[in-house]
Amino acid sequence: MADKENYRMAIDILCCHLGMSFDEACAELGLADDENQKLKEVSDVQQSLMGLLPEDSK
Repeated sequence: MADKENYRMAIDILCCHLGMSFDEACAELGLADDENQKLKEVSDVQQSLMGLLPEDSK
């Protein structure tokens, strides 16, 4: 599998511009569940910093 860091931008685009959930974006990119856990954590931090996640989502 390619470096996971390369998927962060693609996931952000799918989530922010196409309205997909994080899991939908990972499925679209063909990432396995165990591979996307760290990416999900990074995405959650990024989204919380931007104010996109509701407070009770954690």
